[in-house]
Amino acid sequence: MKTIHTNARHTEWLSADEMHYESKNWISELEFCKEEQLFFEDLIKSYTLPILDNNHFEESKALINKLSKILKQTQTLINAVKSHEKELSIMVDGVDQIKEETAYRKEHRNLIELISEFKKRYQTIKTKLFDLIKLVMQENKQKHLIDKR
Repeated sequence: MKTIHTNARHTEWLSADEMHYESKNWISELEFCKEEQLFFEDLIKSYTLPILDNNHFEESKALINKLSKILKQTQTLINAVKSHEKELSIMVDGVDQIKEETAYRKEHRNLIELISEFKKRYQTIKTKLFDLIKLVMQENKQKHLIDKR
């Protein structure tokens, strides 16, 4: 995953509670995305024949490949956030560990950027998938109406 690094400094002021809440929220969102991606895979499987019949093969193949990649990225992000969450103890242990706390905040800042970019990419893929399935469903419906006549 490519990252565009910005100079986001607001994590310097985030408390451990805020970072904990944000991490839990990320895990929840990513788990939902993962379930949604599995739904898309099932939806694509159920419309495989119409997709092949209606000359959308190349477009659907590219989208399926992107969906497969983003599913792997989702799991990677889930693992990274869970690992990050486990390391939160460094912020609340009461011991001043400036280097470790700074590294933790830097990692949190990087996760903010990664997840933000992931959400943008995922939304684009999701929109294209919905458009493709909607088009295939419409074409399939029209084909059935013509066949009934």
